[in-house]
Amino acid sequence: MLTVKYIETEGEYQSARAIREEVFILGQNVPREIELDEYEDTATHIIAVENELAVGTARWRCTDEGVKLERFAVPEPYRGKGVGVALVEFAINELREKNMIYLNAQEYVISFYQKLNFEGIGDIFYEAGIPHQKMIYKKEFKKTL
Repeated sequence: MLTVKYIETEGEYQSARAIREEVFILGQNVPREIELDEYEDTATHIIAVENELAVGTARWRCTDEGVKLERFAVPEPYRGKGVGVALVEFAINELREKNMIYLNAQEYVISFYQKLNFEGIGDIFYEAGIPHQKMIYKKEFKKTL
């Protein structure tokens, strides 16, 4: 069973770091000094676990613009199995009271985030040599009479 939770132990954090190293540093050639930034100690980290095995991770942090979702990483063997969706849904649920939730999506996953109610704004830009687009979470507003 897939579970998403806050990272609570050093072991969980190291598992998340190993996933991010596999996905970003080794898989996408992101320099270690960019992947491990100055927000590492202050961001809120989450992990997806299935059968006691870490299968995905993400983090978020508060910025002047709102809450920024970052570092979504799912190793290749676990992609397409709902891990990314579970991570996003957990984050959105935890942050539902926040006014602004956004992320910088790599271009190849823009459609993934669109399906989860994010809307792209602005032009494509590059981070770590990878094309991205800023995306904002569109909250559902109930119509009142």
